[in-house]
Amino acid sequence: MNKPQVRLKDVAELAATSTKTASRVINGDPRVAEETRVRILAAVRELGYRPDPTARSLRKGTDDTLGLVIDSIADPFFANMTGTIERLAIARGLRVMIASTGRDPRLETTVVDDLLARRVAGLIVAPTAPDYAHLANASCPVLFVDRRPEGFDGETVLVDDNGGARQAVTHLAAQGHQRVGYVGGKMDVATTRSRLQGYRDQVQASALSDADELVRIGRNTADEGRAATEELLALPEPPTAIFSSNTRCSLGVVAALHACNRTDVALVCFGDFGLADVLQPGVTVIDHDPGAIGQVAAETMFDRLAGKQPQEKNVMLPLRLVMRGSGEQPPAVRR
Repeated sequence: MNKPQVRLKDVAELAATSTKTASRVINGDPRVAEETRVRILAAVRELGYRPDPTARSLRKGTDDTLGLVIDSIADPFFANMTGTIERLAIARGLRVMIASTGRDPRLETTVVDDLLARRVAGLIVAPTAPDYAHLANASCPVLFVDRRPEGFDGETVLVDDNGGARQAVTHLAAQGHQRVGYVGGKMDVATTRSRLQGYRDQVQASALSDADELVRIGRNTADEGRAATEELLALPEPPTAIFSSNTRCSLGVVAALHACNRTDVALVCFGDFGLADVLQPGVTVIDHDPGAIGQVAAETMFDRLAGKQPQEKNVMLPLRLVMRGSGEQPPAVRR
């Protein structure tokens, strides 16, 4: 038989105080006498009282929850970023409600509207939808991460995707490579478009081969990255180096090069990943540190919840070239 639910009234009676005072102590209000606070907390422990988050939300008008809308929790980048946001939010007494959209704009619109209807305290979105005008009057702070929202002047935490791609190509050109292949995702995402443009810009600036046959786009999975690499290596004049523009593709690119015994092909990947530093050769990466993005996003949201205004609306985090061997190889001579 289930025990009856312990009410706030029960705590107040055991502590010989009012329900209002008990509520203030449970919610962290310091303006209560120490003796009274100790009695109330002892009653909470003795009775096993747990506050009802739904009732609390109704009283406050908002939930103690952050909404987080991402592409997929299975993506290493978003998994890392999400873990950081969730850890920091829990430390602040906030919960995180995570929604994966699979880059489906209609699904994203649906889950964003649902989270707002639940009156979340704040909303963090990795945007894919074409229009965010309806968020201009959102009932909570809204922050965009990883990419800019199309047609909407929202607050953002980003990295320089274009600059990172240019840095990768510049590094490979410095090793003597003239034919640098590109493997990247679908063009419906701003980060993909920016990285491809950065690649193209730097290929021209470095006077490298700009043949269209060196570019493989629309590849969002490890299997697709592997297939793209096999296609590049099968060209009559294959690239001597490859730039992989997202982590999921990179896993397939690395697998293909090892399976074909072509680790002599230089490689730079956008985004670090597990085992990148233990492979032979180690994988050179443009590290965009999703944990740092998550930390800045979480701290920015905490500031907005506290009523602090932003010093800068758009935060651009630095990238870092991590040289491990694969990107430092000169063009191989194969007969």
